[in-house]
Amino acid sequence: QVQLVESGGGLVQAGGSLRLSCATSVSIFSINTMGWYRQAPGNQRELVATTTLVGSTNYADSVKGRFTISRDIAKNTVHLQMNSLKPEDTAVYYCNAKTVARPGMDYWGKGTLVTVSS
Repeated sequence: QVQLVESGGGLVQAGGSLRLSCATSVSIFSINTMGWYRQAPGNQRELVATTTLVGSTNYADSVKGRFTISRDIAKNTVHLQMNSLKPEDTAVYYCNAKTVARPGMDYWGKGTLVTVSS
């Protein structure tokens, strides 16, 4: 069982920055893909960014150039650096993991709220 714990959400003004973190309960080397998704009120959950075990990354078009996903191998943690935040980035952000052993299984954190004021 993989447990994911997010932190770093909060309230920020438009143009500001936040850094989200997702700590895993297992070695990060056992996780093939880790990513961040978000869900705004009334909307479906959408992909924000992902990173794989070999270091490749993928970003939603809406966050390219503003958000950066990275892995801290020593701390089994994935970060999402969010810069130039916009009100439309307001959402609950969820950490997601897919393990090497069970690639068809999605593990989710409980989410952390990011609110961007205009």
